Amino acid sequence: MYDDISMKFKRFAVHECKGSSPIYEFLSSKIAEDTNILDLAKESREGQPMPNLFLGAVHYLLMKGYNHPLAEFYPSLTEQPFPKEQAYPVFEDFCSSYSDEIIELIKSKIVQTNEVRRCSYLYPVFSRIYHMTRKPLALIEIGTSAGLQLFVDKYSYSYGTDKIVGNLDSEVHLRSEIRGIKSLLKPLPHFDVATRIGVDLHINDVRNTEDYLWLKALIWPEHGERRELFEKAASYVSNQTLSLIEGDGVEILRSLTAAIPEEQVICVFHTHVANQMPVETKEKLLEQIKEIGKRRTIFHIYNNIYDAKLHFDYYLDGQESLNTIGETEGHGLWFKMGF
Repeated sequence: MYDDISMKFKRFAVHECKGSSPIYEFLSSKIAEDTNILDLAKESREGQPMPNLFLGAVHYLLMKGYNHPLAEFYPSLTEQPFPKEQAYPVFEDFCSSYSDEIIELIKSKIVQTNEVRRCSYLYPVFSRIYHMTRKPLALIEIGTSAGLQLFVDKYSYSYGTDKIVGNLDSEVHLRSEIRGIKSLLKPLPHFDVATRIGVDLHINDVRNTEDYLWLKALIWPEHGERRELFEKAASYVSNQTLSLIEGDGVEILRSLTAAIPEEQVICVFHTHVANQMPVETKEKLLEQIKEIGKRRTIFHIYNNIYDAKLHFDYYLDGQESLNTIGETEGHGLWFKMGF
């Protein structure tokens, strides 16, 4: 009965954490062989990536100030963490001591990593759309969490050189590496965003202490730069106005697009969200985009519907164009793209 759950943690350790989070790689490989912890983890909310959710819940409690020696093993909580090889007995004790709190979190929370660095590859995509249409953009993000990516035009960017593009006055500066063809280093046209709408099953408000801390806890312990970028972007967004709607973005997409003025070009996007959608929901989303495209111009930027690659589909003047344009690192550290 534990085989499936155990395999989730093994895959997480090998395919996601290896080379990125030594503490999570070590803990996940140990959890995969521990039926007591697997019993606890199986209480996770259905449809959620279990290892991310479970480890995020533990991290959240530690960040919240739960006093336990486990904190000494987390680079996010101490400058000189103890060796990870000594962590598991302490981890077991923490999970046993706070099992009720962990269960409450994994039953109620959603993995909503708001990775602002993904804007590094969204920025050239939206620049391309503006170059094609010469119209202000209406951004609709499905699975928006706190809406940090909706301000893609307000951040600054560099791609392996000293050249900076985007909003040069922004305190949020995102660095990413372009692999392969370097044509994206050519001047990118600035684009105007007229509408920003984010939809999520649960909206996170970065002005809310609990929401802010949960999003921060989902960032892996060793990823200090990610935390710093999150803090800066959250600080910026907390002082902005945008429309965040709690609900099913696929179900309400037609009504959202119907309210967008014709002089704006609709851009529906989502990154690392569709993997949590049932197959029928993915199919319904694609059908709705196609239906809307019969009446007006619409662009759809996404991954994790067919595969992990970045897709750039659009309906322009009634003509359908379906394109796979690149590969991206999950946190936006690098991307390889071509239009």
